[in-house]
Amino acid sequence: MKLLALGFLVSLAGTGYWYWQSTAATTVDAVHLQGPIPAQTTLAPTPRSRFTPTPSTRKGFYSLDIVSDFSIPSTKTIIFCGAGRNLHVQQDRTKIFRRGFSAVDQSRMVSGVELWRDGFPQNGWKSVLQPIQRALIVYRGYFRDAFSLGWAENSEKATETVYRTAPVAAGARPGPVNRNTLYQASMELRGGCVGFGDCSPSGMKSTYGFIVLDIENDGTSLGNRQEQANLYTYMIKILKENASPQTLVGSIAPVLHNSVGYSRAEDYKATADWLWNTPARHTASSRQRGMPDDIVGKSFSDYADFQMPGTYYVYPDFDYSIRHNGDNDRHWLAALLGEQEVNMKLSPKKRIAWQWLFNTQSELPNSAQAEHPAPPAVAEGMGIFYWFTGAYGVLFWDDHTDLIPDQPSPTDPNAKGVGNDRNYTCYEHYVHGLWRLFKHHSDLFNGRETYLNEATECSYDNGQTWYKYNANQIKTHDVPFVRAIVNGDQILIAATKAYAPSNQTNKVMMRYVQNGYTFYTTLTLKGDEIYLGRATMNRDKKS
Repeated sequence: MKLLALGFLVSLAGTGYWYWQSTAATTVDAVHLQGPIPAQTTLAPTPRSRFTPTPSTRKGFYSLDIVSDFSIPSTKTIIFCGAGRNLHVQQDRTKIFRRGFSAVDQSRMVSGVELWRDGFPQNGWKSVLQPIQRALIVYRGYFRDAFSLGWAENSEKATETVYRTAPVAAGARPGPVNRNTLYQASMELRGGCVGFGDCSPSGMKSTYGFIVLDIENDGTSLGNRQEQANLYTYMIKILKENASPQTLVGSIAPVLHNSVGYSRAEDYKATADWLWNTPARHTASSRQRGMPDDIVGKSFSDYADFQMPGTYYVYPDFDYSIRHNGDNDRHWLAALLGEQEVNMKLSPKKRIAWQWLFNTQSELPNSAQAEHPAPPAVAEGMGIFYWFTGAYGVLFWDDHTDLIPDQPSPTDPNAKGVGNDRNYTCYEHYVHGLWRLFKHHSDLFNGRETYLNEATECSYDNGQTWYKYNANQIKTHDVPFVRAIVNGDQILIAATKAYAPSNQTNKVMMRYVQNGYTFYTTLTLKGDEIYLGRATMNRDKKS
């Protein structure tokens, strides 16, 4: 393998090892082993559920009974905002909570049971959902339509946006409330407690476990950036002040760095996006529009509880017939892992990624509509590999809400591949991935685990040379992906050779030599199947 031109070899006296230390931004450590390979440990492979996937000819339907009951650990969250909860909710409202999901968006909640939708609830009524099970996505239409804030649609209108009208002077008669302010829009979300029947007698506070902003107006001209940073800082501050202390607030944007699914080498040199941490400062008109002094010097990042790095796929990510190992080539797994590897270094905030199991619309080939589901290995791999990055959660999203199975194919070509016309078997493979990971290994996610990420050490030449690759380097070297989690003497390993044909076999060695352990193992990978295995490591006798 070619190593980076910058760097130097260093000899470790008495160890029998050589390693490469690079001065480049993305480090490749190559350790040359001298002497025999220590005894290897065979991993115990994680079971797979035996199920027959819904046929590709059936549309608008998926089954959650392809696996048995399981839940994710309390240290993680998966918010359901997917399609088709109506397929099973009448028979068993709790099924999504017994199939890995831990919270549900309000748009998918059961009226009168989980959420009261029509005015104030009956006396004594209370939602069956605990706060941690509740999520609210706030789209731009909320600000634009209900409060006439054109800024939500067009960020260049930031200078027209009123923060808050001046308070009424002492003794003066209050006039009508001006609802067309960012304060009013953000503050009124506190009324969310009404729909759950648990408002405090001392005043309203939102009792959602998660409030997620999806405004997507973050792009703006250079001269408008300060205004934009001020508004985002003020908005999230008011949201948090009007929510319970347990409510976590974040936004799909700003994200510290968005690789847009490309996982390039240059992404690892990225710095944080300006909107994430630009401090609020008064502008020529900000005081007149009601911006308070108490946010000066604060930024969006000071108030956000979580960041949301992650990108939707486009069809080329699902195309096994094209090249995927160039630096500029798209690659489903390099994108999934790389986005997390880059952003975890830019901020220690919790990470919650949006995940959608269909291609998003784009101008790339076969991507005009969201008609292509993630292939089985991609869907299952999303439910496994993502959690090896140490991320906190997922917002599982779909652009369709309810599903009606087995509808005739639409005659309108623009409706093909939309909602009921899609095959949703990808949901089954995704939940199967979650089941394999959390049904069998939840005990490892107790807050004491270590995620190796780029420090996962692998050999592709039978143990002669060892490398620590980031996701981009694995992609461009066209070798198997391996990631590991260590917790005490337990090691859990996920591996796959992405895009490999079903008749191909690939071998890779992995080791963990630190913290008193000397662990070696060899993985044999078939096609692009998602391998998951666990072992108990033995203490190094010399330690």
